[in-house]
Amino acid sequence: MAADQAGRTRRRLGTQERREQLLSVGARLFSEKPYDDVWIERVAEIAGVSRGLLYHYFPTKRDFFAAVVERESERMLRLTAAVPGVPVREQITAGLDTYLVYVETHAHGYRAFHRADAAGDQAVRRIYLRALAAQERQIMGALAADPEFGPLTGDRANLRLAVRGWLAFATAVCLEWLRGPGVDREQVRDLCTRALLGVLAP
Repeated sequence: MAADQAGRTRRRLGTQERREQLLSVGARLFSEKPYDDVWIERVAEIAGVSRGLLYHYFPTKRDFFAAVVERESERMLRLTAAVPGVPVREQITAGLDTYLVYVETHAHGYRAFHRADAAGDQAVRRIYLRALAAQERQIMGALAADPEFGPLTGDRANLRLAVRGWLAFATAVCLEWLRGPGVDREQVRDLCTRALLGVLAP
């Protein structure tokens, strides 16, 4: 055990445990504030570590942000994973509800993620593209296993284009929703549901 200047005691963490702690702090701060308003010093202070130790794990603030985004993207994929044997139509509402709660709760992080991609930041863009591809594969896999939509996978190129277009639509809708147009989450969910079912229609 070690004590800091304020007399508080902190437990020594293993490498992976410490990294997860820092990413958890980062996820919270980036969800509360825009990227430029998050200070590495504040992350270190909350985590009870030195700024130098944080930079040991993440060489730059952008590396830290990229790691937070990747971790959150992986978490979202787990939260919205398809349930085997349950029809896609029955899963769409619950999946979108989970996604929209995440977007609303992590509004600043969600905006920063997409702003960074548009600005051409290569580190974040690579993570963004990987996350998008993973979402696409997840949806395509769920459709392929579904008795109703499975036959659509015969034309995979066309279906992939439709799914990719829907993902872009859902992102645009979420970003606009976060600007506060007076539409509630259920309305956004229903809009995205209709759009997805529309692009899947024969």
